[in-house]
Amino acid sequence: MLRQIGIVSLINFRSLRLRIWRSLVIVIGMACVVGVLLSMLSLTEGLLEVYQKTGDPGRALVVSTGAQFEASSSIPRDKARLVMDAPGIAKAADGSPLADPQLGVGVPVIRLNGRPAYTGLRGFGPKALALRPEFRLVSGRMFRPGKHELIVGVGAHTMFRNMNVGDKVILPDGEWPIVGSFTTGDLLDGQLAGDTDTVMLAVHKTAYNSVLVRLASPDSFTTFKRALTTNPALAVDPMLQSEWYKKQSDGFSTFFNVIAYGIGIIMAIGALFGCLNTMYAAVAARGREIATLRALGYGAFPVAVSVILEAMLLSVAGALIGAAIAWALYNGADGGFGGSFFKLTVSPAMIGMALLWAVAVALLGGILPSIRAARRPVVEALRAT
Repeated sequence: MLRQIGIVSLINFRSLRLRIWRSLVIVIGMACVVGVLLSMLSLTEGLLEVYQKTGDPGRALVVSTGAQFEASSSIPRDKARLVMDAPGIAKAADGSPLADPQLGVGVPVIRLNGRPAYTGLRGFGPKALALRPEFRLVSGRMFRPGKHELIVGVGAHTMFRNMNVGDKVILPDGEWPIVGSFTTGDLLDGQLAGDTDTVMLAVHKTAYNSVLVRLASPDSFTTFKRALTTNPALAVDPMLQSEWYKKQSDGFSTFFNVIAYGIGIIMAIGALFGCLNTMYAAVAARGREIATLRALGYGAFPVAVSVILEAMLLSVAGALIGAAIAWALYNGADGGFGGSFFKLTVSPAMIGMALLWAVAVALLGGILPSIRAARRPVVEALRAT
């Protein structure tokens, strides 16, 4: 049986050059399906990756009770001090807690294509850099506390206009010069940063959005969380920073995946019909050949399998072409969403998934033509040709 399948399939593959234009319908159709699907999924994959980098399980983030985003959280100054005095927080060399009350506001900017947009302005307090060992100043200098000065993430250079050292950003109280640029390798690369208390005065805010702390040990979070949630003076939700960003990423990843797979399914249905038409035409064109093989004693099953294998070969070839194009164009390319800067990613797992899609389309598109080829009476096939 295996020998017959191999021989019949080899004959099929050798005759492909005689049906090259019809066969290209499957190849090009699947290349388009996979190319579009992977290009869209590269956005989700890149965002997920940068969110994972931002979320450090050794840090905890505290927001007000019920807040879904940092921007919707509000922690008054006196409450922030209570949070920073809680047990379970690591200590600096001087014995003070490694904790920093944070502020995040939106700043109007202009994208490189001229469209208006917003990016984040993050407030950095005295302990901000100690909490972020990944922070690195790449040009210029650090802003000075109490001064109207900002530093900009390196990702903002590729997304927005006038985001270089020496440029100025307009805030409600006037223009703030950019004095340096930095990188953290995470979401902050697409944002601005300045002194927290000075920014609060400029944007007329009286409360922080969150408090970021470094935990004393991996087991300290339970103690830290219990101290905050049992304190009647506080109404806050403490979370591991990694869990917070996972929660944030789950929402947008589901949204983008639904769109990507929805479009992918619609295109795959079109490729499926193209595969059906092509394989029916191939079976009709090879009618005499198939009938001769059947007359020589080759079974119906090897003939049917050979048709499916041909469909799979063409579909997988198209998928590999589409995946190669998507990888070349998008993998590692700069991407931006809102104020988030990241690298688009076409991962091996995504390519493997695309190949499975190609195999599934080939099976669905080749099964009916293969049954037709196997069931067609030999005498009828010889007379028809």
